[in-house]
Amino acid sequence: MALNMSHNPEKQTENAIYGKHGSDEESQTRRTSVIGDVVVDRATIGKQLELEAESAIKYRTCSWQKTAALLFSEYICLAIMSFPWAYSVLGLVPGLILTVFVALVVLYTSLTIWRFCLRHPEIRDVCDIGQYLFWDSKIAWWATAVMFLLNNTFIQGLHCLVGAEYLNTMTGHATCTIVFSCVVPIISFFFSLPRTFSGLSHMATVSAFFTFISVLLATIFAGIEPHPADYTEELGKPIVTAFPVSGTTFVSGMSAFLNISYTFIGQIILPSFIAEMKEPEDFWKSVTAVTIAEVIVFSIVGAVIYAYTGNQYMTAPAFGSLGDDLYKKVAFSFMIPTLIFLGVLYASVSARFVFLQFFDGTRHKTQHTVVGWASWAGILAVLWILAFIIAEIVPFFSDLESIMSSLFDSFFGFIFWGVAYLRMRAEDHGSSFYKERGIRGWIGVIVNVFLIAIGFYFLGAGTYASIESVVLSYNEGGFGGPFSCANNGL
Repeated sequence: MALNMSHNPEKQTENAIYGKHGSDEESQTRRTSVIGDVVVDRATIGKQLELEAESAIKYRTCSWQKTAALLFSEYICLAIMSFPWAYSVLGLVPGLILTVFVALVVLYTSLTIWRFCLRHPEIRDVCDIGQYLFWDSKIAWWATAVMFLLNNTFIQGLHCLVGAEYLNTMTGHATCTIVFSCVVPIISFFFSLPRTFSGLSHMATVSAFFTFISVLLATIFAGIEPHPADYTEELGKPIVTAFPVSGTTFVSGMSAFLNISYTFIGQIILPSFIAEMKEPEDFWKSVTAVTIAEVIVFSIVGAVIYAYTGNQYMTAPAFGSLGDDLYKKVAFSFMIPTLIFLGVLYASVSARFVFLQFFDGTRHKTQHTVVGWASWAGILAVLWILAFIIAEIVPFFSDLESIMSSLFDSFFGFIFWGVAYLRMRAEDHGSSFYKERGIRGWIGVIVNVFLIAIGFYFLGAGTYASIESVVLSYNEGGFGGPFSCANNGL
């Protein structure tokens, strides 16, 4: 799967027409088209659709609207309710600036992924991209696969944890938290069973809609209730600051930034979505629409709830800052579809990855066979058991988001896509592309080298801050032990 990095200028025009190989023989089977500066390998996409035509289980069936629904369900999620807390740490002005900045960076890198996948429609997931980017190295593929599966399973675990928080909140801790932590993975297992993203898209639409209602209600309730939770005369009215308060530590500031970044950074599963689109050229419509909605919803929800809750009474997720128990329970309850579906989405992505390693090219992939369905269900069961274990071992919300963001988003949010840009430009224009393309070339290389640098900063400073935050919280007695029955309700 190695990329052709030919630097021969005479081959550049030929490569742009015929794809990554320039021979006449290849040109007959690997025709490409160019839309703007986007190279589209329509021949491979057409062949994939043709091969699936007689299959009982078809994968390339998603429209851009269905893909947008999947993206909305991924991004319009519970993590929105960590934005008020992040703004309380960073201050409102830096918080809003970082929200817009991260959104634009993610949109830019998402479009880079889209361009890369259009050139190489044989790519099925981010692991294939990892191998492509790093000189066809199987080591790169395996390293990417490990991070890919860990990231997705951590997200499943996060939803097991929050599901237990919800059930404890609604029932007043009616039973041991471990029991509640089992409920979400059991329910989610059955919702994970559809084999294609097209089959999940309707659930995704419902999930995104109810999440929007949930955060809208939480925002309204924060504004109309007389006081936030735990209000006292001694602490006074909510304090809202435009900039970080004096004494804000690097650890807390970095944790807040990672929480914002985590909510936006979801590029890890975009190649999987694009691989199941019937017309992947339209992916830009899906990701652009979602980014606009994200910036509006995240900024408004974060700013308004922070304005009515202040620094003293803030919790993460912000449902815990609502003073009226009825308000809290009503708003939190509308989040139920997302508590289930987002974990389902990541479980499906992981299960598809594992399943295809064993059954790609066999009838079990495309036909309804006992072996195929039993294997699919077995993979999902293992993933949800692992997610439950993670939820019990790492029982904290904001710090878990920060750890995931620093360890995985450093690569899948920044480093990979900066490298992808440099590889594509070198493939088209040679290793000195930044000179040949003039100011556009220089700007492109500077921006993408900067993205790679941000990724390494995330990995180093972010991981340090996340681990230090966990250590401090444990020292202060802020968390229970692993597999604890203690109440974690809001």
